[in-house]
Amino acid sequence: MIEVPGDKSISHRYAILAALARGRSEIGRYSAAADCQSTLDCLKRLGVGVEKNGGDGAARVVITGAGIEGLRQSRRSLDAGNSGTTMRLLAGVLAGQLFDSTLTGDSSLRKRPMRRVIEPLARMGAHIEAREGNFAPLEIRGTALQPIEYKLPVASAQVKSAVLLAGLLAEGQTSVEERVPTRDHTEVALREFGADVRHVGHVVTVCGRPRLEPRQLEVPGDLSSAVFFLAAALILPGSNLVIHNVGLNPTRSAVLDVLGGWGAPINIVALRGEKGELIGDVSISHAELSGGVLSGGAIAQLIDELPMLAALGPYTEQGVEVRDASELRVKESDRIAALAENLRRMGARVEEFPDGLRVEGRAAGRLRGAEIDARGDHRMAMAFAVAALGAEGNSTIRESECVGVSYPEFVRVLERAAER
Repeated sequence: MIEVPGDKSISHRYAILAALARGRSEIGRYSAAADCQSTLDCLKRLGVGVEKNGGDGAARVVITGAGIEGLRQSRRSLDAGNSGTTMRLLAGVLAGQLFDSTLTGDSSLRKRPMRRVIEPLARMGAHIEAREGNFAPLEIRGTALQPIEYKLPVASAQVKSAVLLAGLLAEGQTSVEERVPTRDHTEVALREFGADVRHVGHVVTVCGRPRLEPRQLEVPGDLSSAVFFLAAALILPGSNLVIHNVGLNPTRSAVLDVLGGWGAPINIVALRGEKGELIGDVSISHAELSGGVLSGGAIAQLIDELPMLAALGPYTEQGVEVRDASELRVKESDRIAALAENLRRMGARVEEFPDGLRVEGRAAGRLRGAEIDARGDHRMAMAFAVAALGAEGNSTIRESECVGVSYPEFVRVLERAAER
């Protein structure tokens, strides 16, 4: 049995909402990921009291907030590091503060598109300047915001969350409509902290100017991290694995349905609710997988798991085809290109498309060890570390230290699990 670190997405959101609440919140199992530390660092610079104890996925964070208008101007730029979630969500919060802020990040984050979040915030009255109108650093001149009704042009939980967080600072009701459901951790957390949130059909609405109340919360285990170990168990003959305390929010668990549909023997036990989030234990054992096509509306709910699913292609009967996933090209790396390049290095047959790729199945031959270029992308490094477990010969993953962005203990835990 293993445990994975606290969920990154939930950790970000709990920390930000605790900072906007009035009083002392405690967050258990806060993610040890560098991305989530970036959120805490930015909140500290905004005058929020932050104390952190422990580590290795079991950190407890105490945050003392002063209300939605209690943030203070930072004298320096706010550095989001490699975290797009930190930058986009804080953009929503800072747009409605009555002071100016600058959000920046590392070289990778400064290449990621921000127009998608700037545009709806501008409709609310925000004043945000960006390099070429699309890239960090973001210069935000805080101002009073107006509520809007916004239809997401591209499925994005980060954009939805930025608008809802900005809506906390606006008078009246702010609504976001999404054609394809995305993860709803922000809505769940908003309700838990006392905001008035309503969900009707494809529209979620938040009422502005609430008094958020402090909370004691535990972060579920990160399913997106658990997927790498599920894949490892499927690859290695004789494997039996149980992952304890995994978050199983229905807007995140589509990957389990995919793997189950491909023939993976997945069982969920000890399912329970925890402050609006579902948690359970997931068991799995080695199996031959069929593979298949991933496309359409399912892509939004699989976006973080797609690298691992694609890298499983050579271990499946039919192979794996991913379409409608052009969003992968604007992540920490161009993940479509990185997957295609590195799988070919390992001997896989891959066809690349503008919006995805097709990876041939096991009939194309066994993978061989190779030198992998992770391109500084944590999900690439982890996906290929797992794919290499079943390859013939040794593999070397360059820039493997980038796993610290989301899972600092990944290599150690994978080695331990693979030895059992």
